[in-house]
Amino acid sequence: MESALDYHTARALLEWHVELGATEAILDAPLDRYEVPKEDPKKKAAAALPVAPAAPVRMPQIDPVAEAQKAAQAAKDLAALEQAMAQFDHCTLKRGARNLVFADGNPAARVMIIGDAPDRDEDREGKPFVGRAGTLFDNMFSAIDMGRDVPMSKDALYIASVVPWRAQRGGEVPAPVLKMMRPFLERHIQLVAPDIIVLMGNAALDCVTGKRGITRARGQWQTAFDKPVLPMMNPADLLRRPALKREAWADLLSLKAKLEETA
Repeated sequence: MESALDYHTARALLEWHVELGATEAILDAPLDRYEVPKEDPKKKAAAALPVAPAAPVRMPQIDPVAEAQKAAQAAKDLAALEQAMAQFDHCTLKRGARNLVFADGNPAARVMIIGDAPDRDEDREGKPFVGRAGTLFDNMFSAIDMGRDVPMSKDALYIASVVPWRAQRGGEVPAPVLKMMRPFLERHIQLVAPDIIVLMGNAALDCVTGKRGITRARGQWQTAFDKPVLPMMNPADLLRRPALKREAWADLLSLKAKLEETA
């Protein structure tokens, strides 16, 4: 009886067949590759049984407004509120922003300024009202002896934005975003507790009062969150329409008079 081939002999034989032109190894017995396999009767019987349709997978519905309310109310101070806003992932504006623009100025100020969504300069620096519009903003309030860096609360300003992330498509803030972010703004106002609120821009007016049309509403005192509210033109709008600076000066004088009246 011949002994089994060793490795080297088997390999030499295989290489020899390859050199002769062999391209495929075959079995000892013929194999019909076109034969239809016989069907297993058990599988056939199981396939005949009715199959109940799979229950649809229901994803939990998330209400971003409710999530914002929960996160905002849990914030016990301004630092916690800023962190809650930074962790809020339901606002699409966040994806296209560089920085969260939370606030600037003196939290003990009597006047809280609420501006529109941050522009490119504000997004870059992470502060509200910077760049050309910010310079005009500071000059406007300096004219009535007020500012963001003033240490005395009676003459100081605290500045926030209606949303903390830069708006796209020309600076417009979609209505669903305003509704979503309003709980954070409301909590912001509660924590700062200002005597007077100034709304600088159409988005700020809409979010706080539910009204549109800043050019019609400016200069007309209103009430929101149980506080006197003064709508004013955004400094960026004043740069585009310098003729409106006269009305802005009148609004500043009205603010100064209200502060003296309620001192």
